[in-house]
Parts: sequence; structure tokens; C-alpha cells
Amino acid sequence: MSLQIGQKAPDFTAETTDGKISFHDWIGDSWAVLFSHPKDFTPVCTTELGYMARMKPEFDKRNTKIIGLSVDPVANHAKWAKDIEETQGTAPNYPMIGDTDLKVAKLYNMLPYETPGSSEGRTAADNATVRTVFVIGPDKNIRLMISYPMTTGRNFDEILRVIDSMQLTAKHRVATPVNWKNGEDVIIVPAVTDEEATAKYPQGFKKLKPYLRTVAQPK
Repeated sequence: MSLQIGQKAPDFTAETTDGKISFHDWIGDSWAVLFSHPKDFTPVCTTELGYMARMKPEFDKRNTKIIGLSVDPVANHAKWAKDIEETQGTAPNYPMIGDTDLKVAKLYNMLPYETPGSSEGRTAADNATVRTVFVIGPDKNIRLMISYPMTTGRNFDEILRVIDSMQLTAKHRVATPVNWKNGEDVIIVPAVTDEEATAKYPQGFKKLKPYLRTVAQPK
């Protein structure tokens, strides 16, 4: 069955560079970003892993844990980390899942369930579809899924922006407009009446259309 936004993220146990984890227990009461890689020692992924390590303090501020996955053994991840630190300036400071049996890749529909064998002998091209970012909420539901081709580096600043939006809209009855950034005006959702909006936002709001009302971002 294919995964969808709003669906419970599949739970699993796996070996990581920080030891064995049970995924839902590891998430706990936090948000989480799971981002996957088709193979260790691949060039685009090397840049991504280093960038995420540098960005980790920003995710920490948002109560969001980071975990990577690569279709290779954990021992290889440790060796790769040295290359990442040498070339990107920062080694991964978050766990990396070793998915040698392809279990998690299949569970998250990144490889067909009927894919035979293990990671041994498989190339990055064989695993090209294992390049997805999942954002998972404290309720363990999938909040975001974005898949990328192997030749295009991911924009993790965008993932951070989306987390800001999702955390804000989870607390307030608002939505965020195109290209929104933290601190900018937001949209009052249609389910909120004008009377409710007036009471909630005594400073006022802009009514561009009956269905399009904007207001300063709630604190």
C-alpha cells in the first residue's frame, strides 16, 4: 500500500550509527526528518549529509530530530562520515540507518516490495528511488514527502521552512501562502468566520476576498 500524507509512518527497528533503535520510540514527542540515500560514497548525498549536520542546531530549535538512511551497512556509514567531514567540514551528528536488507526502503515504498536480495552488489542506480524526505509529526503521522532524482541535491532550507509552517498551522487556524517565510503574514482558514477572526485578531486583518483573508503571523 502506498504511503500518504496523514497516514501513520510505518514503525521499524534498525541498526544505526548510534545503535539499534525502534523508530517510533526514537521519535518520542518530537518531530522527525527521515531522509534516504541510495548508496554510501555517492557525491550528491555527501554534500547533503554534511549540510544537514551543519543545520542540526536549527532543527533542534524546532524540536525536530534528524535521521538518515542509506542502503549500505552501518560500518560503511562510519567510513563515509570521515569523507563527509573532510569535504564538507562537518561529519553527520545524527544517526544513520543501515538498511542492508532493504527493509525500510521497501516499508516506505522507496523500493518495490518484491525487490530481491540485500544491499550487497546493488549500485546507486539500482536504488535510485531511495531519495525521499519524510517529515513526521509527534503523533507519528507523515506530514510531508518529497522525492528527488539522484542528480539534484535536496533543498533542506525548504524542509526547515515547511516545518515552520506545519508547526505554526498545527497550533493556529491559519495557513501559509506561497513562498511564506517565518514572520510573514499568514492566511486565515475559511473555516474561521469573520466574527471569529475579528475576536481572535483585534488588531485587524485584510479581507482580499471572502475566502482570502490575511493577518500578521500569530505569536
